Amino acid sequence: MASTLVLASRRVPRYLAWDALFVGLSVGHGALLLIYPSIATIALGLWWNANTIAHNFIHRPYFRGALGRRAYSAYLSLLLGFPQSIWRRRHLLHHAGRARRLRLTPEIAFELALVAGLWAALAIGSSSFFLTTYLPGWAIGLTLCQLHGHYEHARGTTSHYGRIYNLLFFNDGFHVEHHLRPTAHWTELWTLTNGTEPASRWPAVFRWLEVFSLEGLERLVLKSHRLQRLVLAAHERAVRRLLPAAGPIDRVTIVGGGLFPRTALVMKRVLPGAAITIVDANADHLAVARRFLDDAVRSEHRAYRDGESDPADLVVIPLSFRGDRRAIYARPPARAVLVHDWIWRPAPASAVVSWWLLKRINLVLQ
Repeated sequence: MASTLVLASRRVPRYLAWDALFVGLSVGHGALLLIYPSIATIALGLWWNANTIAHNFIHRPYFRGALGRRAYSAYLSLLLGFPQSIWRRRHLLHHAGRARRLRLTPEIAFELALVAGLWAALAIGSSSFFLTTYLPGWAIGLTLCQLHGHYEHARGTTSHYGRIYNLLFFNDGFHVEHHLRPTAHWTELWTLTNGTEPASRWPAVFRWLEVFSLEGLERLVLKSHRLQRLVLAAHERAVRRLLPAAGPIDRVTIVGGGLFPRTALVMKRVLPGAAITIVDANADHLAVARRFLDDAVRSEHRAYRDGESDPADLVVIPLSFRGDRRAIYARPPARAVLVHDWIWRPAPASAVVSWWLLKRINLVLQ
């Protein structure tokens, strides 16, 4: 553990300005709390700082000497209301995949005393502020941090590539990449992306909203045989309406296996002699889908990139496709392509799947 910190502290000169910026931002955070100490500033400041400034400080300390590192760790402990040396040890054990056992050290004892002293001073000097503002804000901030950490790994380590979030949180969304190289500077994380990483459209702290997403609906269908029959029937009707215009089909590539592989099941019914392959970057989704399929359906664990040509006679693009859907329409990757789309985006050859699902399927030919 110590070697990790020593190696990370050998800073590259081009990163000194970023280190100075982070130190300055943490000072600004402290000033904001003194000027406007509300529940919101305490909670949001704790969550933001813990996942940006304090987190980067764990992996790449901003000071060369031990005295500077310890003094700054003590400052962050006071600023965030919990000992940074405890979090540092727990976080590095998390990266090492080891049990998070707490061992009392002089540094931990010192930071615990600092936080306890701060809390005692606030409770004695302004008990009303401490009980009605500081403690609620601190508890909400820790809850946000807990949500953040939980959903970064809830279904396997997952990244978020939203530009606004990664601008405000200094590339914190590149979490798969961070686990790949924990000591990499945050400005380098985007270079470690290869397009196959599990990703979410939501930042970690909002990832619980995925229960209302397309994936969340897929998981709901998994739990009900009745819903599965309804979904299969609706999709089969639309596919049978469109396929006669596609010509003879011997090979089918389905992008995104889905948790419930409705497209593969429909294709086995409609095209019983065709060779079917599912391409999905999420291994967990493929594993779930495999429970519904026989060995005749092949699967490939990889990302499907828009613009690549496909040797199949028919390619099926899901509604949840994360690539450039317009490019699929403009440059179909195969002789025939079925594109799952929203009800309000019809193509010349189109069939409604379900009005209550707000979904249709469009046929595009080369």
